[in-house]
Amino acid sequence: MNAKHDTPHREEQQGKADPLAQTHEVFNQARALEDYNAYDNDTALREAVCRHGAGWAEDALSAHGAKTGSAEVIEWGFLANEHKPQFFSHDRQGYRVDYVKYHEAYHRLMMLGLESGIHSAPWANPKPGAHVARAAQSYLQGQVEAGHGCPLTMTFASVPSIKLTPSLANEWLPKILNNAYDPRNVPHTEKQALTIGMGMTEKQGGSDVRANTTRAYPIAAEGSGEAYELVGHKWFTSAPMCDAFLVLAQTDNGLSCFLVPRWRPDGSKNPIQVQRLKNKMGNVSNASSEIELRGALGWMVGDEGRGVPAIIEMVAMTRFDCMVGSTSGQRQAVAQAVNHAMGRAAFGKTLIDQPLMRNVLADLQLEVEGSLAITMRMGEALDNTTLDPTNEHEKLLLRLGLPAGKYWICKRTPFHAYEAMECLGGNGVTEDFIMARLYREAPINAIWEGSGNVQALDMLRALAKTPAVLEVWFAELAKTAGSDPRLDKAVTSLKREFADMDEAEYRARDIVDRLSLTLQASQLVAAGNGSVAEAFIASRLGEHGDRNYGTLPRGLDLDTILRRANPWEGN
Repeated sequence: MNAKHDTPHREEQQGKADPLAQTHEVFNQARALEDYNAYDNDTALREAVCRHGAGWAEDALSAHGAKTGSAEVIEWGFLANEHKPQFFSHDRQGYRVDYVKYHEAYHRLMMLGLESGIHSAPWANPKPGAHVARAAQSYLQGQVEAGHGCPLTMTFASVPSIKLTPSLANEWLPKILNNAYDPRNVPHTEKQALTIGMGMTEKQGGSDVRANTTRAYPIAAEGSGEAYELVGHKWFTSAPMCDAFLVLAQTDNGLSCFLVPRWRPDGSKNPIQVQRLKNKMGNVSNASSEIELRGALGWMVGDEGRGVPAIIEMVAMTRFDCMVGSTSGQRQAVAQAVNHAMGRAAFGKTLIDQPLMRNVLADLQLEVEGSLAITMRMGEALDNTTLDPTNEHEKLLLRLGLPAGKYWICKRTPFHAYEAMECLGGNGVTEDFIMARLYREAPINAIWEGSGNVQALDMLRALAKTPAVLEVWFAELAKTAGSDPRLDKAVTSLKREFADMDEAEYRARDIVDRLSLTLQASQLVAAGNGSVAEAFIASRLGEHGDRNYGTLPRGLDLDTILRRANPWEGN
């Protein structure tokens, strides 16, 4: 039957609705944001990569951007979230297995990340720009799907901690740094590539890890690198199919750090028993679990009683990756919003051409610009301290910059995700589009690796223990002194905050806000794009003040900012 649905009794249908009629034509819908190059068309990212010493990685980043922007890889992200991990405590014969089954799409994302060296590159090949290039790769990967980034991050972040104990480093690091993925449920001794998880917090303590009650008992000798058996529980242990976990436990000499494998060297299952998987609002592709340790074998990492300093080596990296991950989410949200606005008309005009929508979209892009600026400056500092551990300026910049950056960027991302979602209207809240997932993911990084208050208090702790961090911070800001009177005024005002530290804890959030905003503004000035720096300062530091998105003052160069936001155009 042809499209006109002709029938022998057509005359009988006169005056009646044709039930087989075509109801409408699909039009005024934006094209899907896929099969684009997420690196080549991200001007802010490209500029930051080159500015901070990683220009040599552009070809590899372009190739990675083509993959992460492809329809195939984007679909993996959707599938990994549609098919949540499944936990099996026992096999069909009744043996305890503690097995988590993931969808094939999750494994493909893990393979893409690990084979690209997101977990290893700066450690395996340290050189100028290595951390920056790796951060850019992670930023591209995270735009596809955030959950699988957790084991990638923890594997990456475990390296400095494990290095504290040479015997463990010699055995484990060659396999940890291998750019391969082996998801088999077999002992680490049978593998050539490993991933590492983390088990720090307990019910009663949360971020207060010194309240942990898990105990470690020496099997024979005591101290660094020696074998212990751990008894206790962990309230959050991410990626329970990792090959080993960094775990905190009490010894007679205080809280210590241990590397605990899933299997014992003799091939028997280590008694790490998963109680259940967390039922999370977001990050659902990643299995987070509650576990009990029933005499689990582990080796001490670092010195006895020095578990917190040992794990701080890891936490610094995971907090940096929280900055990268949240910035990545911001970029994807803006890209989706701009793509929609370019392909959608309302009230006789394309959305991207409507003044109020332009205000909103440009403001959202400015958030990305600021987040990326401070993140990549911290990436450069990581490179500088990796290559020269005696570089005190960069070490102290990181000491304050990581909690300040993590606090600000991760705290801003949920509101940013919501505002970008609203740009898509009703489509934004449906699971057919990525916006709902971005929104659910947005609060995760703000809580993981220390909530907002933890970061603000850590900032105060840094000031109290190492006052020189403040001198370094203002020395960094001084590099752009005199470039803009509003920035100079904000820096002067910030200095006054530190002149009077009465009720500092009460004011800690306000202080860290100012630390973050002034450094973002300074970095954007240093980057050299006058339109971006002017708009950021006018909207965040000027008399205008910080308000809801879409309240930019008049007279700004929105054309330049929106071109930088366009995911289809490289400037």
